[in-house]
Amino acid sequence: MATSNLQQSTLPPGNPGLPLIGETISFLTDPEFTAKRQARYGDIFRTHIFGQPTVIVSGAEANRFLLSNENRFFTATWPKSTRVLLGPGSLSMQGGEIHRSRRKLLAQAFAPRALASYVSTMAVTTRQYLQHWEQLSQFAWYPELRNYTFDVACQLLVGQDGGAATPLGEWFESWCEGLFTIPLRIPGTKFNRAVACRKKLLKEIEQIICQRQSQPPSNADALGLLLQARDDDGEALGLEELKDQILTLLFAGHETLTSAIASFCLLMAQHPEVLANVRAEQQQIPLEEPLTLEQLKPMTYLDQVLQEVLRTVPPVGGGFRQVIQACEFAGYQIPVGWSVLYQVGRTHNDPNLYSHPNLFNPGRFDPEGNEATTFGYIPFGGGVRECLGKEFARLEMKLFAALLTRQDHWELVPDQNLELIMTPTPHPRDGLRVYFHPWDGSR
Repeated sequence: MATSNLQQSTLPPGNPGLPLIGETISFLTDPEFTAKRQARYGDIFRTHIFGQPTVIVSGAEANRFLLSNENRFFTATWPKSTRVLLGPGSLSMQGGEIHRSRRKLLAQAFAPRALASYVSTMAVTTRQYLQHWEQLSQFAWYPELRNYTFDVACQLLVGQDGGAATPLGEWFESWCEGLFTIPLRIPGTKFNRAVACRKKLLKEIEQIICQRQSQPPSNADALGLLLQARDDDGEALGLEELKDQILTLLFAGHETLTSAIASFCLLMAQHPEVLANVRAEQQQIPLEEPLTLEQLKPMTYLDQVLQEVLRTVPPVGGGFRQVIQACEFAGYQIPVGWSVLYQVGRTHNDPNLYSHPNLFNPGRFDPEGNEATTFGYIPFGGGVRECLGKEFARLEMKLFAALLTRQDHWELVPDQNLELIMTPTPHPRDGLRVYFHPWDGSR
């Protein structure tokens, strides 16, 4: 059905905003953008952001409709700034059969055997950072957590130590800042700086790849596995695509994970009774060296806490889909060529899905009364594009939380702004400033 044949009355209600830029600026700067419009129009409305007419939806049924109709009505899409910076070879940009084939190939880096081999490296790096933070005593934790997750990602994805302290870390930060911005190639803009840093990052990644290709094969990290991996036709990834895929994996293993871990740290400081319960469970579970995946499995209460963290502050607020065939949802027509954005955070706060959703309650994920539903709990997305590295993220979150709560205590510095900046991922405005010291079991 062509857009020109649709009656205006059949479109979702809404306001396209200003010419050309629509409501993009408000979308990027106003954390209540969606809430305000949902209060006025309901759970489905239209706007114009990132140069596209866009329908924004929320709720489990909307998620089911979108995520179950990939390649029928929808295909994944991203704002132009994100498409340019991730690159055409990124799994996120691929669709159809090529996406299926590449996803199968990349999944080898996150298979159970690979994850089990990552645990000891994660544990060593985590303990090093805990000792470093004890020495700092008072600091802004969020920037430190960004360094921590980037170091882990560099080690386990490309086999590079201390990545955060190298130019790679600096370039990566500037690159991340441009991912969800207005794509203006004007000197001084975040997007322009990010494009320049992408070139530097790809050059560095190419050098790492070429160096590794001259060495004996290794299964110690994701790059080693991917260099040996072959698709269904027996072909290896080409250099240009491999560079984009590695850059995407670094982003996935760093940006969203930093947000999730920072949210855990913030919420535990705000809910000491939950932290006490986490520590009580930890005291019942001995850890032996070297730490293994099996030792983390009995931490069932910690699992519930981390699930509730991801419900309360999902690292990814939503996902874009491009309409490839006109369709209808909730009585409204959605034209071909438009974008649709589903809302993770709004779904996770739906009182029809979760009792008292504004309360932080890990018990809602108790196996006896689990409130989560397939499309009502989607911190990692869903369908054929569910986050490929979700088990990697869960592993790092759980290992970090276990070692942190066993060893250290932290308190929020008073009079700081804890409001969450939502782009590119949620993080406290003042950087999550804390007092940090070893835990002696009495607090």
